[in-house]
Amino acid sequence: MKKPSNTLISDLQARGMIHDIMHGTEAQLTRERTGVYLGVDATAASMHVGHLAALMVLKQLQKAGHRPYIILGGGTSLVGDPAFRTKGRDDIGIEKIRYNQECIQKQVEKLFDVGEKGDTVVLNNYDWLHQIPFLTFLRDVGKYVTVNYMIGKEAVKKRMETGMTYTEFAYQLLQGYDFYHLYTQHDVKMQIGGADQWANITTGAELIRKKAGGTAFGLTLPLLLRADGTKFGKTADGENVWLDATMTSPYHFYQFWINRSDEEAQTLLRRMTLHSLSTLEAWEAQHAQAPHQRLLQKELGKALTTLVHGKKVYEEALHATEFLFGQQAFDLSDGQMTEKTFLEALAGVATVNVSSGEMEKASDVLTLLTATTQGAIFQSKREAREMIGAGAVRVNKVKVHTPDQLLEPLPRWFDGRYLLVQKGKKNYYLICCNKG
Repeated sequence: MKKPSNTLISDLQARGMIHDIMHGTEAQLTRERTGVYLGVDATAASMHVGHLAALMVLKQLQKAGHRPYIILGGGTSLVGDPAFRTKGRDDIGIEKIRYNQECIQKQVEKLFDVGEKGDTVVLNNYDWLHQIPFLTFLRDVGKYVTVNYMIGKEAVKKRMETGMTYTEFAYQLLQGYDFYHLYTQHDVKMQIGGADQWANITTGAELIRKKAGGTAFGLTLPLLLRADGTKFGKTADGENVWLDATMTSPYHFYQFWINRSDEEAQTLLRRMTLHSLSTLEAWEAQHAQAPHQRLLQKELGKALTTLVHGKKVYEEALHATEFLFGQQAFDLSDGQMTEKTFLEALAGVATVNVSSGEMEKASDVLTLLTATTQGAIFQSKREAREMIGAGAVRVNKVKVHTPDQLLEPLPRWFDGRYLLVQKGKKNYYLICCNKG
């Protein structure tokens, strides 16, 4: 069994992973191997990058010799955490919550060795919360935490003006009871969570002190923020960046990380990877000498895409990026990129559908770009000739030199079903051939 590190907290602080920490936590983590838990409510069928930030703290604690517990909120998801929300969550049915839990557990099992494979424990708080009668909960739990204590919490104060239901108000007690249950039944002495979870964590510690006569510990991590101070974790369109490949494609997941600013990439590499501080500092110095090479962004994208989706998928996303943004011709018959990744990389590109008959008739570039695409790419042959003459047209990444250039020598992608046309520097069109 690995001996706990006495430099753990200083390392986490240097990485920017600690927002608040309870008194005695550092001494506890140095003294003995400690069970540490993180709760994840099942309000969606996937975790997002905000969850990933908390999971990386848990991984750092595990790396230092401590035991991770991940609690799926099958019970608390029925209530909904009101922390720092302006209004209550929409109700979610129990069947949907169970489905979400199954999806999230699969993601957890990709990130941690669970059960017989390792020492990570995954539990569902519905298993104990649903067994407690309401009156018993009020008598045996509620009496230990005063209303004054609960409304003094910042997360509750922010909702007092707009209103908070009793159901939401009770969430703090439910999560506090989770901590008590884990402390008494599994010897879990520490909880971690985002900065918005401080009230829930301290309520659990208070319940453990009063009801079990024990001492519990906790820390929170800072919210992920962009360089401009806005909340981090969404795309430019406002969509969450999910860990599920069907909700955020691996290509777009990779793009999200490599498009971070220099400041963001430096912060995220420290907070969301397991690379040593000495390695990170060396990369930061190297990046400062040649920021145009975007070393930090590339290492960030590599680390997190590999962690969440695997090395092979990362390599496909990298290949797709080089394909789309590079100028060199690509032979996609080498199997380095699947058709699925190819189409993900080109999501949002204007698509022109043509029949196989139209494609066969278009033996030269000019015919392809005018007749078969019905003005979708060029309005006239004159416009096409002018842009080709200016060297501003590429087909399948190959520059077109003359209007009568034949299509046959060009690289063929996925049995010739696709042609990518670049018009000028930024305008792309994907010609899709319907073989039917």
